[in-house]
Amino acid sequence: MGTPVVIAVAGKGGTGKTTICGMLVRYLTERGNRVLAVDADPNSNLNEVLGVDVETTLGDIRETLAMKELNADPIPGGMTKGEYAEFMMSGALTEQDDYDLLVMGRTQGAGCYCYVNGLLTTQIGRYSANYDYIVVDNEAGLEHISRGVLPHIDILLMVSDASRRGIQAVGRVQSMVEELKLNPKLQGVIVNRAPNGVLADGVAEEIKLQGLTLLGVLPQDDTVYEYDAAGKATADVDEGNAVKRKLAEIVDKVLRSL
Repeated sequence: MGTPVVIAVAGKGGTGKTTICGMLVRYLTERGNRVLAVDADPNSNLNEVLGVDVETTLGDIRETLAMKELNADPIPGGMTKGEYAEFMMSGALTEQDDYDLLVMGRTQGAGCYCYVNGLLTTQIGRYSANYDYIVVDNEAGLEHISRGVLPHIDILLMVSDASRRGIQAVGRVQSMVEELKLNPKLQGVIVNRAPNGVLADGVAEEIKLQGLTLLGVLPQDDTVYEYDAAGKATADVDEGNAVKRKLAEIVDKVLRSL
């Protein structure tokens, strides 16, 4: 495998971003691709959307390594910091048949994490060569990408609900992307949960005002809601589901345009 295509999914909480991210992972793996899914939003639950359990997060590892860096707890004899980081990282990779999952998690401690973040960047870089795609579920602030812990962005999918305020929030994400000079090859907004899958005129107007590219519109769907309410993996809704079918059309169009 060569360099993977990095797809970042970003948006504020409550827009269905993580469900879309999980469905995107399913879309890619069902077409024979090897995928690394990265949950980089401290408030999201990508593992639950995908239906897998996670024992260790990179936030846990960061805290452990930071304590070692402060010599509060020495690294086991005969191991370098890099070797120990690689050993710890191997325990954070949740492996599935057709994709793997890394959860960034939260950082609870204070102080400088520059060295530790550097180690994480190196380890993630080593892992990335094993995949065709890396799909990253981000918080709206794109913290891990802006700090360089995660790779560059090839495709940025910004998710909004079907409201003007939601589109305005996506406009702020796009401004941040420009300020950070992330320079994705392709970026645009996916409007989620639109009644009957139809974009209201006022929302369409706001998309133009914000200078956003509309990639597609996903309908409000009772089945996705029912799966979520029952604690079932929303990425596993039937292939005939309206949201899943429409998202597949959008993603197929996006990938063809690269």
